[in-house]
Amino acid sequence: MINGAHVIINSTDADADRAFFRDVLSWPHVDAGHGWLIFRLPPAEVAVHPAEANGAHELFFMCDDLAATIAQLVAHGVDCTPVEEPGWGSLTRFRLPGGGRVGLYQPKHARAAQ
Repeated sequence: MINGAHVIINSTDADADRAFFRDVLSWPHVDAGHGWLIFRLPPAEVAVHPAEANGAHELFFMCDDLAATIAQLVAHGVDCTPVEEPGWGSLTRFRLPGGGRVGLYQPKHARAAQ
């Protein structure tokens, strides 16, 4: 039935954010035309959390070694927030070049996407 998901990140500087995914994260991509890059995501999961209102969504990337991944990002000039330790993982956040903020965490829970 449903065989995939397409995530959209709205950005005030889409070209800079596309360059970040291409050059810093080195994610494989296709050019859908006129430089409109669409990136292949690593395995993904979706969680539904209770909220006061609908419509707000968050994007978190996952990694196996948060300290090593932060070091790689910092080497590319990316500023990461101090690591937090909520019960479900070790977490940092960083801003994309276009200004959007995303989370990055090393899960402490079982992963659905393996």
